[in-house]
Amino acid sequence: MKTLYRKNYVSLGGKRPFSALLFILLLLLLAACGGGDEAADVPDADVAAPANTPAPPTDVPAPPTETPVPETNAVSDLESVQNAVVQIVAQGSFADIKEGMQLNTAGSGSGFIIDESGIAITNHHVVGGAALIKVYVQGEDQPRNAKIIGISECSDLAVIDIDGDDFPYLEWHEGDINVGLDVYTAGFPLGNPEFTLTRGVVSKAQANGETIWASVDAVLEHDATINPGNSGGPLVDSDGRVVGINYAGNLDANQYFAINRDEALPIIEQLEAGQDVTSIGVNGFAASNDSGLSGIWVSAVESGSPADAAGVEPGDIITSLQGLVLATDGTMSDYCDILRTHNADDTMDIQVLRYETQEVLEGQLNGRELEQSFSFAQELNEDVSNDSAASYSRYMTITDDTKLLSVDVPVEWSDVDGSLWVSSSDETLGVALRASSNLDDYYSSWALPGIVVRASATLGDIAVPDALDTLDNAESCSYDSRYDFENSLYAGAYDVWENCGDANSTYLVLAAKPADTNDVLILVMINIISDADLNALDRILGSFTLNLDG
Repeated sequence: MKTLYRKNYVSLGGKRPFSALLFILLLLLLAACGGGDEAADVPDADVAAPANTPAPPTDVPAPPTETPVPETNAVSDLESVQNAVVQIVAQGSFADIKEGMQLNTAGSGSGFIIDESGIAITNHHVVGGAALIKVYVQGEDQPRNAKIIGISECSDLAVIDIDGDDFPYLEWHEGDINVGLDVYTAGFPLGNPEFTLTRGVVSKAQANGETIWASVDAVLEHDATINPGNSGGPLVDSDGRVVGINYAGNLDANQYFAINRDEALPIIEQLEAGQDVTSIGVNGFAASNDSGLSGIWVSAVESGSPADAAGVEPGDIITSLQGLVLATDGTMSDYCDILRTHNADDTMDIQVLRYETQEVLEGQLNGRELEQSFSFAQELNEDVSNDSAASYSRYMTITDDTKLLSVDVPVEWSDVDGSLWVSSSDETLGVALRASSNLDDYYSSWALPGIVVRASATLGDIAVPDALDTLDNAESCSYDSRYDFENSLYAGAYDVWENCGDANSTYLVLAAKPADTNDVLILVMINIISDADLNALDRILGSFTLNLDG
């Protein structure tokens, strides 16, 4: 492409002899040929400037310079990751399911700073319910205090604010997180103050995130070793950028799990704003059939939380929420699904078993406080003892053959029959569950404690009073009285029979129907021999469940 130039013509002022003109041309030729190191001494009196040449600018701008890059505390390589990873020591009082209340105990975990102001991420199970949080920053001998800004029980995340500022911090991995990505676990395992880094790869991009203490939708499985104490620390890529937050591991199978960046970031944004997410304020875990419990064991309670306001205490077991029995599968899944389908300030029915006293308490989150909904033990005998000598030490959850009925009973009642409820004419009436230390002896005498539970839709049109009237034990017992019964799941009445047989036992017969339907009849019959049996009543009947969806 041609470039067009505009021609400038030079006008020589006045007429000059040819020789003078030739002399000027020779001087110009010598200057163009560079005839010396010094500039030519050209006379300027007789040469006019070009008429159309602009005057030189008087204010010439300085040549452009490179824009300075602002200084940043962001970590930019793997070797520097340790500068933004912290060790966290949480102190407080926690209820241990085996040892009871542990006062002024401490546990340790890891975390990482995401902002130079001291905002850091860790797991909820590391700091939830703690009275005091100490953070050890790289290169410092003395810990710094930190406060919790926001927590998520179900996503197992917490945002804390560390005293001070101008901290190195980690940035997030950019791009997809695929199987085979090189990753590194950073943190302080086993309570050791020395920083560690282990290497692995992402082996699964969508692993199962259900555990006994959390319910996470998006989980990365990897093999960069995690040990206790690594919880809350980062899983980073080869550039030191965060891929996920480590929260669980299976050492035997060499499987380790991190909360995916994409799952964590929207939740962290809310936590940074001071909003708790899928939380009622407890640090706990699902206690399932292996330990004889069904519900969420409460290790600690956050002051001022909905759980605290309702009266939930460490050592309680949350057995149901919104009428749904919790942790029947040994995970937090049902508990967290309920929280995810409600707003933080919604009123929700809650039922609690106070494990130490065997009381069943009912109340509401964001509503009325917990109170003892009903105590069969106190109703039958005000002098009943609650001490350990007069109590069963362990319980187990038993189910019928159809898995529709379940109830907690003392482990001593190990002779269990879950066969169907069949009439004397071999007609199937419904489902049934029976338990005692010896069922044959239980059926033939009044000398053994035990339970019989029956449920029938076939007999669902029979009214509760009529059902109780048909269960007459006047030949062997003395009739005491009939009492109304109601809890969050069932409503009905029960009869109390005393001085039954040579054992002088107390026999309780309960007839009830589900609170939300009137077409199923439920019968519960319990023989009571000792104070231990009385103490067990609230646990037994508080845990009874009929699964109408099964």
